[in-house]
Amino acid sequence: MFTGIITDIGTVTHVEKAGDLRARIATGYDTGGIDLGASIACDGVCLTVVALGPDWFAVDISAETVSRTSIGANGWAAGQRVNLERALRVGDELGGHIVSGHVDGVAEVIDIAEEGGSTRMRFRAPDALAPFIAPKGSVALNGTSLTVNEVAGAEFGVNLIPHTKQVTTWGAVKTGDAVNIEVDTMARYVARLRDWDAASA
Repeated sequence: MFTGIITDIGTVTHVEKAGDLRARIATGYDTGGIDLGASIACDGVCLTVVALGPDWFAVDISAETVSRTSIGANGWAAGQRVNLERALRVGDELGGHIVSGHVDGVAEVIDIAEEGGSTRMRFRAPDALAPFIAPKGSVALNGTSLTVNEVAGAEFGVNLIPHTKQVTTWGAVKTGDAVNIEVDTMARYVARLRDWDAASA
């Protein structure tokens, strides 16, 4: 599990196709404290560490993951910067919201506008995910825990403060980019209970 609070920006240094896709990611983390098999969220995708170096780790990415995330939509290549978060440990501060790292789909950035000191971004989510996105609710975008400002059908908006743009990759995001979206787990279960009650009535 994760919190959606980004703690490092990694850089993809090498990508190869060997059965699954394997990517090497340079990081500022102390890799001496990372175990093989550990989970690290990379742009919100929970990936397993399969190799380690003094300032890098490697992950294998299945075809299923590639097809359902921005890894497939945008393509990962050397130089790609990615938001990183290590898995939540017992006793850690929960500063964002509970994030599983199981990306639900890909949203498109449809508008970016500066408002005061913040940046307002609007996104178009897949229609199937729209019912799980609510005003003032939480959503994880590229692994970042964000609060939804407004919703209109499958479109929704968020505000990014300067600090968030500085410590994540959001400062480089452009209109038309594909971003990973994970809806709030609580919203998913509420919808499931509603559907179950309706079917049982």
